[in-house]
Amino acid sequence: MTTDPPPGSGQQPPDDDPFKKHPPQGGPGAPGSGSPYDTPGGPYGAGGGGPYGGTPGPTDPRAGMPPLADSGRRTLARIIDMILVGIVVWLLTWPFGVSEYDVDGDRINVGNSFGQSVIAAVLYIAYDTLMTVRSGQTLGKKWLGMRVANLGNGANPAMQTALIRAAVLWLPFAFCCACVWTAIAGGWSFFDRPYKQGLHDKAAKTVVVSTR
Repeated sequence: MTTDPPPGSGQQPPDDDPFKKHPPQGGPGAPGSGSPYDTPGGPYGAGGGGPYGGTPGPTDPRAGMPPLADSGRRTLARIIDMILVGIVVWLLTWPFGVSEYDVDGDRINVGNSFGQSVIAAVLYIAYDTLMTVRSGQTLGKKWLGMRVANLGNGANPAMQTALIRAAVLWLPFAFCCACVWTAIAGGWSFFDRPYKQGLHDKAAKTVVVSTR
């Protein structure tokens, strides 16, 4: 037995994303219609309060979402994910003698270092993207009670959005800046207002919210 409406009824099937916000009914000018990025000033110019100034107003894209996740917990979750994927990278590269720093006398084997960087980038991006699309949560976020959500509607990010977010975070980490870039991109959420976004969140238009 199915809950889908009969063909030709004009009704849409029910939305199976429990986190997606449902905007209020109304015409094109009603609050909540359209994207927050189409409004003058974008979401950062929205008035009516917010997570740091009382209850979000009707033009705040976060209205109806759970509270924003604590930046300290986000950092801890990211460290957990780095350790988990780092172990997998090491296990995959160790039997082949691929290491990040392979020094032979006065020479550094750049090929081995680059090879491990490619493997690390692929695994980190794939892990972050697939987990975010599936549930909005990496293992670190799941254990610490938070998830990634679209800023505009609170739903789990789509594949393209999750891929952009992961690539901005992990490509510099794997190939040039390592923990420095992760600290900058993720640490941005400690100072960002009003949505506590890291640089990767800004690129993908996402936020991280609490699930507890």
